[in-house]
Amino acid sequence: MAASLDVHVRICGQEIIKYDLEIKAFIQDIRDCPGPQSALMELNSLVKVKLNQLRLRIQDLEQMAKEQDREEDRLAIQTETESQRKQMLSNQTAWRKSNLACKLAIDNMEKDELLHGIQNPTLKQRKVTKESLVETSGDITDSLMSICRMMDHNVKQSEDSIGTLATSSRTILETNEEFKSMTGTIHLGRKLILKYNRRELTDKLLIFLALALFLATVLYILKKRLFPFY
Repeated sequence: MAASLDVHVRICGQEIIKYDLEIKAFIQDIRDCPGPQSALMELNSLVKVKLNQLRLRIQDLEQMAKEQDREEDRLAIQTETESQRKQMLSNQTAWRKSNLACKLAIDNMEKDELLHGIQNPTLKQRKVTKESLVETSGDITDSLMSICRMMDHNVKQSEDSIGTLATSSRTILETNEEFKSMTGTIHLGRKLILKYNRRELTDKLLIFLALALFLATVLYILKKRLFPFY
């Protein structure tokens, strides 16, 4: 079961890396996109899909961390999860900046066309799609806020886990102190038992000597009465 889980962790990690690289490539394409707006919107749609896939795989990796039996493995996977989540946040920031840079480039190109009197049949369409670009920026902002809330939730869970560990540590220390007290009691009891055994042996020896003296006295009296001349 553990080996199967390790395989799933590796596969999940490989998929996360693949989605991360694909997102970075799409962000670079957005940064270099000369237009038109339809091409930019298509690239943004691809980034949204990949970000959603990446977010789901990170959640899967986080769940796998909770299923680990060894504390060392669980902490290692949780660390990797946090690293990948921060990387995703960095990608979203870069995505937003690339969109703004591309929008600025398109605006500058439109201004140049207006200044030079060039009739561009798609100019009106580009102005209309600016609203779509603004909406896309809003979606990215919402995604960033969602990730921040998720990170805050994870921080609270980590604090709860630390509190639980602290309580467990105190319980272990108290149990250890109880064991030490019981060990002292057992040691004292052993001494008392040994002392009692020695006293019992002494009592038996005294009883034996008294009995021997009694028998010797009886024999002596019998001898004097039965054989007075001896």
